[in-house]
Amino acid sequence: MAGKIDLSIIIVNYNTKDFLQECLKSVVGSREIGVRSKEIIVIDNNSTDGTIEMLKELQTQNSELRTIFSQSNLGFAKANNLAIKKSSGRYILFLNPDTIVQEDTLKTMVKFMDENPKVGAATCRVELTDGHLDQACHRGFPTAWNAFCYFSGLEKLFPKSKVFARYSLTFLPLDKIHEIDAGCGAFLLVRKEAGEQVGWFDEDYFWYGEDLDFCYRLKQKGWKIMFVPTTKIIHWKGAASGILKHSQKISPASKQTRIKAAKASVKVMRIFFQKHYQDKYPKIIYWSVMLGIKLMEKIRLARIKK
Repeated sequence: MAGKIDLSIIIVNYNTKDFLQECLKSVVGSREIGVRSKEIIVIDNNSTDGTIEMLKELQTQNSELRTIFSQSNLGFAKANNLAIKKSSGRYILFLNPDTIVQEDTLKTMVKFMDENPKVGAATCRVELTDGHLDQACHRGFPTAWNAFCYFSGLEKLFPKSKVFARYSLTFLPLDKIHEIDAGCGAFLLVRKEAGEQVGWFDEDYFWYGEDLDFCYRLKQKGWKIMFVPTTKIIHWKGAASGILKHSQKISPASKQTRIKAAKASVKVMRIFFQKHYQDKYPKIIYWSVMLGIKLMEKIRLARIKK
């Protein structure tokens, strides 16, 4: 029954056994969150790397751990939605398996949400292994103008500009708590009331983009999305897909999976723009955006097929 516990941690896994094992160690080893209790729900998307056997063994050692084993790869949005139905927490934490949670992260973030009832979702600082910010946790919405500034390089030229840097919000202070447009699914703490109000994740998104869409709909309902850099996690990023430059050497993803991920990363741009912006722009701008997305898809696929 919803509300019995304070925090439900949901992790969607697909062939990232070693990363998942370390992630779970960090979650289990985190400090008590100062509230009633937590549960960990891992939903596995039909992995073939020994994840299932590992989870079954861990489950005998930890009463907080619950598992769901899908017979097919449901994708991120659908798998999360399925796990949500099994959850009991006042807050839902969506966490990637290729992350390491710091000792104080869960306690700090739950306390923040308790003290800020108008916040629908919040993220901590999501940090890459090289110490840089994972930019996906601190985003503006990809309007035609914001996307143009980002992909044309204008944002890099003027990172402190409120006009040119709204895609990554680099003009905002990264050492202070502030409102953002969207966080990322690597670490997104959501008030259950807010998630239920918007119907959770849109299952038109298979891989990527569902977190951005989710935050967009939360904002439309008047909820705040907050960046809380007083605590952090470490994110390997791209372990399941292997399409990012820094993840190519560590990811177990096959070439076929990388191609699928590259196509999905571009497809979500089309879906998001069509759902939320198609009627807000003249046709010439809309089709220019679609052309730009098509070009990006060719570039990303070309990099993988080399």
